[in-house]
Amino acid sequence: MSELTPRQIVAELDKYIIGQDDAKRAVAVAVRNRWRRQQLPDSLRKDVAPRNILMIGPTGVGKTEIARRLAALVNAPFIKVEATKYTEVGYHGRDVDSMIRDLLDYAIGMVRAQMLEQVKDQAQAQVEQRILDQLLPHPQLALEDEESRAKHQRAREKLLRQLRAGELDASLIEVPVEERPSAVAMFGQVGMEMDVELQNMVEKMIPSRRETRRLSIADARPVLLNQEADKLIDRDKIHRTAIDRVEQSGIVFIDEIDKVAGTDGKHGPDVSRQGVQRDLLPIVEGSTIMTRYGPVRTDHILFIAAGAFHSSKPSDLMPELQGRFPIRVELKDLTRDDFVRILREPRNSLTSQQAALLSTEGITVEFRPDAIDIMAEMAYTLNRRTQNIGARRLYTIIERVFEKISFEGPDLPDKKVVITADYVRQRLDEVVRDEDLSRFIL
Repeated sequence: MSELTPRQIVAELDKYIIGQDDAKRAVAVAVRNRWRRQQLPDSLRKDVAPRNILMIGPTGVGKTEIARRLAALVNAPFIKVEATKYTEVGYHGRDVDSMIRDLLDYAIGMVRAQMLEQVKDQAQAQVEQRILDQLLPHPQLALEDEESRAKHQRAREKLLRQLRAGELDASLIEVPVEERPSAVAMFGQVGMEMDVELQNMVEKMIPSRRETRRLSIADARPVLLNQEADKLIDRDKIHRTAIDRVEQSGIVFIDEIDKVAGTDGKHGPDVSRQGVQRDLLPIVEGSTIMTRYGPVRTDHILFIAAGAFHSSKPSDLMPELQGRFPIRVELKDLTRDDFVRILREPRNSLTSQQAALLSTEGITVEFRPDAIDIMAEMAYTLNRRTQNIGARRLYTIIERVFEKISFEGPDLPDKKVVITADYVRQRLDEVVRDEDLSRFIL
């Protein structure tokens, strides 16, 4: 994060997301401010609150993608939650605190993966020795003469070379596996959401189950590697590091927050919406959430909320909650030129994805410029005539254009396919002309 200036963050986001410059600049500044806060004296650092962001814009214009790419860019713990899922059960639905626990679980996975990478070579050496011990066990009695010891050692070295070359991958060995049932998995099946302390207590009471499985060496390697790596890394250190990372650089993206923006109703769904906002408020303001790995402070977690706000407006949120999202950015509807750029410019553009998929069949796909223009035009027109779903319209158009080619791909005699404007019209014109049909297909 220290190496990325706001301008560089925006430049990286530009590689994947077309337009929405205001939103990109807002998130870039918010992320840079987190690094700036870390440079402040301790006495001042604790008082600097994160600049939470509220994104307002229709579906399919890039709200979620901006947050997701940003988290990957700065290597920060990131979780996306739907505000509506907290209203599914009863009035309040799922416990709102669970978003922080899920964020911590994600951070633990990140930290553990990094620590595993650090001890990977050492753990790999231990795995090889464990496999060799099964393929060529040490004799019960010590080899007394030097010649026997040397012969045994040469045999192990030969097996090791074969093992590393993959020649023994099909051989079967016995692997001890220990499983500890999760209290969440057991009680979650009956719809129970457990308190953290109760969950920890129940899991300690549940005995672990140990069994031996016969696996091929290829399948046994990752199992043994995890076992050996677990012996080399400090779990407590993983938990401490993950908690610190969540508290200092965690990002929570709350989508569809407009769905919990209600009036001051005294009954019905508005009560549920107000309840979710009341539960969400202390987390965004800053509170301590108890998790199975220890308390997590939310004071400096960055919250990015997003919503279309078609039937409501940001002012329908509780005033206290509005105040916790000081940065407001409005994402614009996508234009025809935006659709053209989305199909051509990003590294992960839909056209390049489709070409890559068909290349696995030995098929080369070429897009003529006029074909891309007509696909963009049709996406723009359909969004205006029917429901506006933003860039997601391009997914259905691409699939419709390539439906026949994808099906016949393995059997095509000519392994070069040229997508022209005429071909696009042939595949889409009938659907586009029939407005009633296009509502269901495109």
